[in-house]
Amino acid sequence: MKRLTLTLCLASSLAASPLMAADASNADSPTADYRKQWHSDILIGYQGLATQSQDLANQVEAYCQTPSPKGLEQTKQAWLEAFLAWQQVRFVDFGPVEQDNRAWQFQFWPDPKNLVARKASYLLKDDAQITPAKISESGVAVQGFPMAEYLLYDQALNNGERALPANRTCKLLLAVTNHIADNSETLVSDWSGFQNSYIGSDQYTDTTIRAAMAGLEILEERRLANPMGLRGNAKRSVYSADAWRSEASLIAADASVRGLKQHFLPAFSRLLKDREQTDLAERIAQQFDEVLANFPELDRPMAPLLADDNAFKSLQSLYIDVTQLTALVNDRAAVELGVVRGFNSSDGD
Repeated sequence: MKRLTLTLCLASSLAASPLMAADASNADSPTADYRKQWHSDILIGYQGLATQSQDLANQVEAYCQTPSPKGLEQTKQAWLEAFLAWQQVRFVDFGPVEQDNRAWQFQFWPDPKNLVARKASYLLKDDAQITPAKISESGVAVQGFPMAEYLLYDQALNNGERALPANRTCKLLLAVTNHIADNSETLVSDWSGFQNSYIGSDQYTDTTIRAAMAGLEILEERRLANPMGLRGNAKRSVYSADAWRSEASLIAADASVRGLKQHFLPAFSRLLKDREQTDLAERIAQQFDEVLANFPELDRPMAPLLADDNAFKSLQSLYIDVTQLTALVNDRAAVELGVVRGFNSSDGD
């Protein structure tokens, strides 16, 4: 059975975890202090996302008002910085980000049917006015970073008459990036309002750990193994990766690992050490550093690495390091803490 196909566990099994006290919904529980730190650390990540997303929307507006080649490059850089800020908190798959499919609104992926491109083509050819309401009703494939990436980077689009700064393309890009910025700001507010519920409920200790576990598995299996041809049809293909149009697949992976290190690992390490698992906590921290040591060498396009067997070795090295990190967190630490794997709602298998 593939690692990503996680076991659907009964509520009684989850309740049996030693991290979940029988008397939950209690801010004075033994695990509340870890949740306080997680809440604070994740809030910092969400605030960073909101700041970068607003900067992106502002940059798009400035570029579309006064287009220039330099302005386009600045807009692409603003997109990348906001997208990487999302990658840092992407692992959080519970709480306010679940409302209204917000995570999917930020990043509709995987997209095997190229729905983003099809939706963009339709909206660019349509005569209807592009408004916030139009974006809201057009579905998650339109509302997030992949749509903005398509408008900025797609080669076929950029070689045609609708290439930026074409008027309707600019209007669509501005509407999409405003939607991202609004969602980010709302997420900060909602996560802040979620504080008492999160800290006061013991179940969120396991929930947070399982979110990190799922984030690592998705990185290992979907974002690396699939494009590397290690799963599925065993063929290397950059189109199985996320952010392939912008050639940001690998730097996005780096951002996700950095996000886990910054927004998850500190409280997780304290929890392990308090459970007399100091050696394991230190080994996990060391493995995070070993994964990140693959960068900035791998801050480059994935496609050439897939095409050249010699260059492919650097991807293999990254994959091995991520696999070892996943095993330490998802197998060893989870077993020591009694965290039972749950159903991964983002798994399409």
